[in-house]
Amino acid sequence: MSKIGSKLISIPATVTVSIDKQKITIKGKEDQLVIEFPTRLRVVNKDNQLVIETLSNDKKTHSWHGLFRQLIYNAVVGVEKPWEKKLEVFGTGYNVKLQGQDLVFKLGFSHPVVFKTVPGIKFQVDGNNKLTVLGANKQLVGEIAYQIKLIKKPDSYKGKGIRYAGEIIKLKPSKKVKATGAVGAA
Repeated sequence: MSKIGSKLISIPATVTVSIDKQKITIKGKEDQLVIEFPTRLRVVNKDNQLVIETLSNDKKTHSWHGLFRQLIYNAVVGVEKPWEKKLEVFGTGYNVKLQGQDLVFKLGFSHPVVFKTVPGIKFQVDGNNKLTVLGANKQLVGEIAYQIKLIKKPDSYKGKGIRYAGEIIKLKPSKKVKATGAVGAA
């Protein structure tokens, strides 16, 4: 039996949960998420705690037990306090700005790069080079942060580009001029 799947999920006072057959709707202050789960599982609300129960005893059901428990838990936490991923823009002249709901990057290309907003995701920009991606859906927040990082991956020689906050980039050594033994010999 899954150790993760057997853990209870406590529901905060600010979150409402409704279960309809194989769908669970989780509503928070600002956001709402709907998760569909397989027929081999059942979700029960007991005293403001969610219990995920298995209806069969095979390997696939046990793997889904832990997975869907964690997906529901992430949704409950996300609608109460949004998930976030922090990114940093490194490089001389490189910056990011918020233009309406969209992001505008200057990354050394001949033109600014515009990243359009995605439903369910909010952006915050601190200064010229710090960016935070916020949202209730943990998977979507991570996916959007990765797509933003792909716009300009960090350079392996100088480290210029977009990286996660706190990410350490191992830089390659640059080419060095070889010193010759005889200088000015005629």
